[in-house]
Amino acid sequence: MTYENLDAKLVNSLLGDGRASLRSLAEELDVSVTTVSNHLSTLEDEGVIQGYTPRVDYDAAGFDVTAVIQLQVEGNALPDVTETLRDHRQMTSVYEVTGDYDVIAIGKFEDTDGMNEQIKQLLTDPDIKASNTSVVLNAVSENEQFDLEVDEDE
Repeated sequence: MTYENLDAKLVNSLLGDGRASLRSLAEELDVSVTTVSNHLSTLEDEGVIQGYTPRVDYDAAGFDVTAVIQLQVEGNALPDVTETLRDHRQMTSVYEVTGDYDVIAIGKFEDTDGMNEQIKQLLTDPDIKASNTSVVLNAVSENEQFDLEVDEDE
């Protein structure tokens, strides 16, 4: 096998099974274990692969309520507000965005009382001008990864 697209194929294999051994990856990709190890190290050094973490089913772990929180923030306070949100253990994602709101945060909560308490605490921050919270009724797709494009002609 040529090494064309090997990195993309390696990443795609890991997306399918993040716990795959070097040996099984080498067999799947028809290259040596050393080649897989070297390419994997390069991908890690370049920041393409940033770690190996489990996918958590938050519902199964008792966090049944997901909220999408939109915040309007005083312009110069944006870094402070986003840092505060990052520090909240239940916020799984925090985004600075364009549009009517400045920040969107996704939070996982055990129940609506816990969600309500956390949101009320956030809204005591004088740098937050407005907020809008939506409770997720059904997670159709969540935390999905996508395969990198591989040129099949090579």
